[in-house]
Amino acid sequence: MTRWLSVVGIGEDGFAGLAPAARTLIETAQVLVGGARHLALVPESDAECLAWRQPLADSIAAIAARRGSRVTVLASGDPLWYGVGATLARHFRREEMTIVPHPGAFSLAAARQGWALAECATVSLHGRPLDGLRLHLAPGARVLLLSEDGTTPRAVARLLAACGWGPSRMTVFEHLGGPREAVVSFTAQDWNERDTSDLNTIALECETAPGAGALSRLAGLPDEAFEHDGQLTKREVRAATLALLAPLPGETLWDIGAGCGSIAIEWLRANPSGAALAVERDPGRAAMIARNAAMLGVPGLRIIIAAAPRALSELSPDMPRPDAIFVGGGIGDPELLPALWAALRPGGRLVANVVSIAGERAVLDWQASYGGELTRIAVSRAAKLGDHQAWRPLLSVTQLAATKPG
Repeated sequence: MTRWLSVVGIGEDGFAGLAPAARTLIETAQVLVGGARHLALVPESDAECLAWRQPLADSIAAIAARRGSRVTVLASGDPLWYGVGATLARHFRREEMTIVPHPGAFSLAAARQGWALAECATVSLHGRPLDGLRLHLAPGARVLLLSEDGTTPRAVARLLAACGWGPSRMTVFEHLGGPREAVVSFTAQDWNERDTSDLNTIALECETAPGAGALSRLAGLPDEAFEHDGQLTKREVRAATLALLAPLPGETLWDIGAGCGSIAIEWLRANPSGAALAVERDPGRAAMIARNAAMLGVPGLRIIIAAAPRALSELSPDMPRPDAIFVGGGIGDPELLPALWAALRPGGRLVANVVSIAGERAVLDWQASYGGELTRIAVSRAAKLGDHQAWRPLLSVTQLAATKPG
């Protein structure tokens, strides 16, 4: 098969900074595709020039329509690192494509800082919620950020100062790798109202303010980390539940009867490349889930406001089957567990926690027919009693864990 589609990474140093092979792919192209900034960086030619369209799907269709011509797509830096190359690779076969990377913003910023790139968190804020940065905040962490525009550093500084990370040092690189490269560096709390060039990359060295705490990504966040109205899977039970749900990279969780969303949120914190869906029938609690997801760094949590199993009918047909399902509410509906079991992929895990007698009866009946393991979790916490401490038991939880035959 002819490799008719080339994706060439280009930097602020323009055409002159490219390797000979990359220059040749541009010079011999019959069709050039890119943003206005990238197209302006290459010499004029007789090639047909296509600027990116919105929505991007229109551009993908335009490229596909030119299959058989020599098409070269210009991309920023490394096309496969938060770049358009990754999008194109999902639409065209590998055998059709040639991809030539160029040093990207992450590599250049790490080089300027003298940081080992493999030891840095790399985050794109381009078209993504700023709250996603919260997930990566840890003492001493080094984070490289692709900005949306010139206002992004100011927004990052405000977020850091507001959540106890004001002493963190922000180094902002403008026009990395080109003749207009510039750098400015301040702590987040001293950034004030500074704006920068729209084309900028942030190198962040995380440091907490005195008294501020950091949150682990391991299961079992403190209960007070969540806003809740009492419908919260307690810390000890939550940790045991996530251990059985066993998140793996790229997997999807359904959290049914999500309450304040603690299980889905901790799934995503432990599994940033995964996905989660929280189903909650109460609108007030659904809003609470959204606030918790943002504050805990996983704003991509999808929320459906409806009762299960009816909520399942609202899912799009192309949505992937869940790899794991947690049931925290609504288990008294006799249709719920069979519907969820049918939706679960073969080899997937289902975990249900119940505290009521009716809920326990439901999981006992279901386990008798479908199998799985039952566990009783009883937790007591030391609490003050007059001048002494005494054990105060939490409600005991009956937990069903089952793996669907595959």
